[in-house]
Amino acid sequence: MLTDSAVQAQDGERPTVPSTPATPFARLAGKYRPVPPVPLTDRHWPARVITAPPIWCAVDLRDGNQALAAPMSPERKGRFLDMLRRIGFREIEVGFPAASRDDHEFVRQVVARQAGDPALVPQVLTQARQAIIARTFESLRGARRAILHLYNSISPVQRRVVFNMDRAGIVALARQGAEWVREHAERMPETEWIFEYSPESFSSTEPEFVLEVCDAVCQVWRPTVERKVIINLPASVEVASPNHYADQIEHFHRRFAWREAVILSVHPHNDRGCAVAAAELAMLAGAERVEGTLFGNGERTGNVDLITLALNLHTQGIDCGLDFSDLDGIVAVYEEMTRQSVPIRHAYAGERVFTAFSGSHQDAIRKGMAEWRVTGGSWEVPYLPIDPGDIGRGYEGVIRVNGQSGKAGVAELAERAMGFPLPPSLRAEFARVVQDLADSRQDELLAGEIGALFEARYVTPEGALAYLSHACGRVGEETGRLVSMRLVVRERGEERHLSGIGNGPIDACLRAFPSGWRMWHYEEHALDPGSAARAVALVELEDGLGRRAFGVGRDWDIVTAAIKAVLAAMNRVMTG
Repeated sequence: MLTDSAVQAQDGERPTVPSTPATPFARLAGKYRPVPPVPLTDRHWPARVITAPPIWCAVDLRDGNQALAAPMSPERKGRFLDMLRRIGFREIEVGFPAASRDDHEFVRQVVARQAGDPALVPQVLTQARQAIIARTFESLRGARRAILHLYNSISPVQRRVVFNMDRAGIVALARQGAEWVREHAERMPETEWIFEYSPESFSSTEPEFVLEVCDAVCQVWRPTVERKVIINLPASVEVASPNHYADQIEHFHRRFAWREAVILSVHPHNDRGCAVAAAELAMLAGAERVEGTLFGNGERTGNVDLITLALNLHTQGIDCGLDFSDLDGIVAVYEEMTRQSVPIRHAYAGERVFTAFSGSHQDAIRKGMAEWRVTGGSWEVPYLPIDPGDIGRGYEGVIRVNGQSGKAGVAELAERAMGFPLPPSLRAEFARVVQDLADSRQDELLAGEIGALFEARYVTPEGALAYLSHACGRVGEETGRLVSMRLVVRERGEERHLSGIGNGPIDACLRAFPSGWRMWHYEEHALDPGSAARAVALVELEDGLGRRAFGVGRDWDIVTAAIKAVLAAMNRVMTG
């Protein structure tokens, strides 16, 4: 819990920090200054709720691509673009065409593609420099519709260190860039142009100056409600907490004179690891559009992850407008095209994000899944915020077993491998066996290994007895309820013929052996659908000395399956 002294005051005063022993690292804190609060004391965004998705813009082919150690070739970019379109992205930033020959050539390929894909809206980036703007427009010649994205950096440190300009110089640079963009667009009326302006380093800029620069651009472009421009407010570097970014967005949203004539867009970066939260709060604060990348790829710690953001909306019952029903397929294409890996704990997409090793988690998931399969309706399963099936995942990886797992997880994997449910006492017994093995190996046990362990222990245990054949009959007309059993087994390598009489085949089988065997539990299951199903029998026996054991048998004939189960249990008792 934060104390009052540890919370930044709204008037900008530095907080007082309780006295703690100084460390060498603590002495470094003095070189940093806190970001000043936004002058917004009546913020509205905390009381709002997201009810609809934003306009999505994927910038993987520009922002994401420029962050790769080995940038994508035009061919790889094309395959990535195909995937983005299958997902449902329409606005896609396809490159910085003035930056390289490959980017310019790829933009030309995208323009040609529009003939067969009219819903695609390519977006390209340009600096506020005349030659670069001209080259950028040339790459888009013949486009049906396109977004021309102009930017220049405006923060105090950029003004001082990079441009050596005052505020007036930065405003003039932005205005001049907007004029060049307008002039080139007027010479290419066959294209429906959408203008976008980004005051780069918005997140580190004085809020009032942001309004001034964006107003200068809109004075040139003259947007209307019918013909809007995009104003994109990037967290070029994430410098403060998500609520601070939301305040910056709301400040602009409520005070910008051209607000009704612009689409308010955000482009959060992830330097503090908060890009998804920043984007969500920005939407509450008035943002209508989000630029980002799949899996958050981008420079430094990356961009906002559009997959996480979209699926967060999905889990709140909001149609995100994108299709992630084959998320593993998206991961595969992404990894092949970018030559990067998706972390195993990446939200929604990671290999183990739905995996539970903990025994209590496994028990809750198992029970929640059982209830949901019966009742359907809204998804409410403990520890699973989304149904893995929604994104094309099976349920096999949800419960996995190591030394931390309990009987619920072991039972889930054993039952999946064997094809039938285990009685509670057998679950507990087998869980101890599995946990001992997992502890000794100090590693996860895979489902196949657990199935093989169950098979060796309960279906084919080592022992003296092996089934060869049997035959059943009735004992006299007057005792038609009694069954005789002639059983042939191999015992320690020698064939033996046994016989018994009982109330049924299994009772007769038990009476064929000495030692007073007693049946404590019996159940049978069909392993396959239909009348010609394989059968499985599960028994728990006790011998005359009070020793108990489970045994399992499988066969196309249920009586044969039961006899095999009896012999398996006897072998386990006799071998200890």
